Amino acid sequence: MRLLSSLLLIAVFLNITEALRNFIRGRSKDGNLGTLLLSKEYEKLPNEQWFTQMLDHFNPTDARIWEQRYFQNSEYYKPGGPMFLLIGGEGTATAKWMVEGQWIEYAKQFGAMCFQLEHRFYGKSHPTADMSVKNLVYLSSEQALADIAYFIESMNDIYNVTKNTKWIVFGGSYPGSLAAWMRVKYPHLVHAAVSSSGPLLAKIDFQQYYVIVENALKEYSQSCVDVIAAANKQFHIMLRHPIGQQGLVKKFNLCDPIDPGYTKRVDISNLYETIASNFAGIVQYNKDNRNNSRMANLTVDDTCKILMNQTIGAPIDRLALINNLILNASKEKCLDFRYENMLHELKNVTWNSEAGEGGRQWVYQTCTEFGFFQTSTARPNLFSDTFPVEFFIQQCIDIFGPRYNLNLLNNAVKRTNTLYGALQLKVNNVVFVHGSVDPWHALGITTSLGPEATAIFINGTAHCANMYPPSEHDTAELKATRARVGELINKWLQS
Repeated sequence: MRLLSSLLLIAVFLNITEALRNFIRGRSKDGNLGTLLLSKEYEKLPNEQWFTQMLDHFNPTDARIWEQRYFQNSEYYKPGGPMFLLIGGEGTATAKWMVEGQWIEYAKQFGAMCFQLEHRFYGKSHPTADMSVKNLVYLSSEQALADIAYFIESMNDIYNVTKNTKWIVFGGSYPGSLAAWMRVKYPHLVHAAVSSSGPLLAKIDFQQYYVIVENALKEYSQSCVDVIAAANKQFHIMLRHPIGQQGLVKKFNLCDPIDPGYTKRVDISNLYETIASNFAGIVQYNKDNRNNSRMANLTVDDTCKILMNQTIGAPIDRLALINNLILNASKEKCLDFRYENMLHELKNVTWNSEAGEGGRQWVYQTCTEFGFFQTSTARPNLFSDTFPVEFFIQQCIDIFGPRYNLNLLNNAVKRTNTLYGALQLKVNNVVFVHGSVDPWHALGITTSLGPEATAIFINGTAHCANMYPPSEHDTAELKATRARVGELINKWLQS
């Protein structure tokens, strides 16, 4: 019945202007950790507060400052307890994370004071007047780590923290990387770190991403993958003929007709990548208890049931249905696949733009630090070969300028891995948690580095699953992981 109800939603489309799509470069529009569905209504959530931060931590002659947003909750604090810090990432910080989530359960258990620090250039934390390229040079993981360090030092002063008080940092996704790196770079400030789903290896061509997406779908059924391949084969054929192109416009509710002469091949690449990213988003957040309403709350099970339901129509019709369910859930009236339109959004430097939600900033970080380009070339039969690494490099150039080319990114990725240690971290008091369904685990530490640097690899779970509030549907392995992390925190606090 739930599946049938979902199918009926396709008929309802709201007349809202096109938006930068919900899932780009492996990032949800709400940030990869996302927001919570709270279990109850709260009379009051913690108020936002502001911390005066340096613009450039690595230039002592630069005295410019700005105001960084943070949240604080001392409800669970017991005198002498630890300080817990949830690191903000590539999205807006939210007070919801101050009252629920697994880290709050640990705070209750250990009597911790809780802080959440928003990442510079995301949410309301605006260090500069706009997001022009000259200002984005102050957006980097290094600057973000220094922000955290200065924040911790300041909170120590404000709350008269003793030398015996221990700070433990938590982070999921990119903040999971930051959490581990804080322990590496600032061990005198951070006693321990819980790093969930954090990619630690910077890599330009992240081919493994869609390999894991395919494997996750295959776990449900090989037939599910076969239908996608068949649908994409039909898609290829229809693209070659004017009548077929018109059919695709109608089936996938495209905002514009397809260029019959293929003169704008970047549009076709963007279209294929957008459709593939539907599956990426579904797999990445499969059953992780987050608010994934923008992706129609579809799970891998739901998706494969639709794809394998022959009563809906041909494979191409089922592929289109998945697309349209997501369009409807995200309140978009049509699928905008025009490359120039995407560039227009990502080149907007104003804070009140759609890119101000985090899209431009995250793309900048991928172009200047990490790569992480989820290319299709490892699975061309399934997702086409139309978005190779060159497609993403061209976006860097088109959005930020000609110097943001492959040479720059090669040097940047090498620098990132040299700076932090990639997958060979020399660190202790860190736990790395990953899920087998999460494509990002391919760039993370999934095998323990030693007795004091533990890796937990959870079979069957997705991105940051251990960070969300528990559910009756959680697997025994996920429940055991939450308990194991609690045991490690207890051990760290005793050391």
